[in-house]
Amino acid sequence: MTIPLIIYRSLRQHALSTLVTAASIALACGLLMTVWMVKAQSQRAFMETSTGFDGVLGARGSELQIVLNSIFHLEASPGNIKVSDYEQIKKHPAVKTAVPIATGDNYRGWRIVGTASEMFTGVAYAGGKKYEMAQGKIFSDGEHAHEAVVGSFAAAQLGLGVGSVFHPSHGLAHASGHEHEEEYRVAGILAPTNTPADRVIWIPLEGVQHMSGHAESAHSELSAVLVQLKARPAGFQLKEYYKRGERLTFAYPATAIIADFFNKIGWFDRVLALVAFVVALVAAGSVLASVYASMSERQRDIAILRALGARRGTVFSTLMLEAMVICALGAVCAFAVYFALMTGVTELIREQTGVVISIMAWHPVLLWCPLGMIALGAFGGIVPAVKAYRVPVAETLSPLS
Repeated sequence: MTIPLIIYRSLRQHALSTLVTAASIALACGLLMTVWMVKAQSQRAFMETSTGFDGVLGARGSELQIVLNSIFHLEASPGNIKVSDYEQIKKHPAVKTAVPIATGDNYRGWRIVGTASEMFTGVAYAGGKKYEMAQGKIFSDGEHAHEAVVGSFAAAQLGLGVGSVFHPSHGLAHASGHEHEEEYRVAGILAPTNTPADRVIWIPLEGVQHMSGHAESAHSELSAVLVQLKARPAGFQLKEYYKRGERLTFAYPATAIIADFFNKIGWFDRVLALVAFVVALVAAGSVLASVYASMSERQRDIAILRALGARRGTVFSTLMLEAMVICALGAVCAFAVYFALMTGVTELIREQTGVVISIMAWHPVLLWCPLGMIALGAFGGIVPAVKAYRVPVAETLSPLS
């Protein structure tokens, strides 16, 4: 009888305990891979999104809040700046492009951002990629151009298409009874970018500034200015220049600010990883318990194998391989757990931030985690393998009186 056949018959004989143990291995391995991949991919996606602009000029306040509000459309603006501030930084010799934005309105909870049409014609949002229109055209600039460009995800969720009309509401959160008088028509739909821009409804800058119900001062105010530099080292000079004042903050570099943000919330990833490791240890313990519990009823079989010529090393390796096979079954099933968890997590991240992470992306954790679980199973199989190694042949096969 070959070793694979012995292992197969043993697993089939103890099918229930095998399946339960393999399921615990799959859960632990799938959870660990998911935690690792979400951390790595979300950080990469956020970093790539912020590379479209080198820095952001905003009101005096938290640099992280300024970046999250203006680039990722997640936070409220710390305050407004003057149009003259935009005109000043736009003329700076180190500035390649400066794009103004104004926020403060929404449509059914989806953020409306006022900007210049230059955002869609002269700016690379990430890695040299420029915005493209899936349908229609870019809106026209001006106070009376009541047109909008809608991000692909927002358009799909709101059921908006070219020619659709809507009334903006005041504030970043939707509340009935706060609609503005102005009616906007969708001029175009952006092609998917897999960035927060997909969740935004874009309208002309003047549209937000002169929206009915806004204060008179809003006519000459902005929320922030997105800045691209000709040479990145100049960003530190701008940062120091604005730091000496009292009204403005130049958040630079945007990528470093996002990296610092992920470092601050890294403890949460570590907690999840710790939970996954604990589950993995429990699963390894269950492998040990499962194989060890079957030893009492298998001692006679082992003694017969020894009597037929099987060596102690063969018996030892058979038990070790059995534990490894159980973990291998769990490791294979772990990918089903991983894909199920990642599908839900990626959809949640996209809905909340607009950032898309790929389920099919490769990372070394997808290799070393399953292999680590198999190695952990082999470690858990040592104790029952040692017990099998020490089975006394003569005593076990002697007839019971």
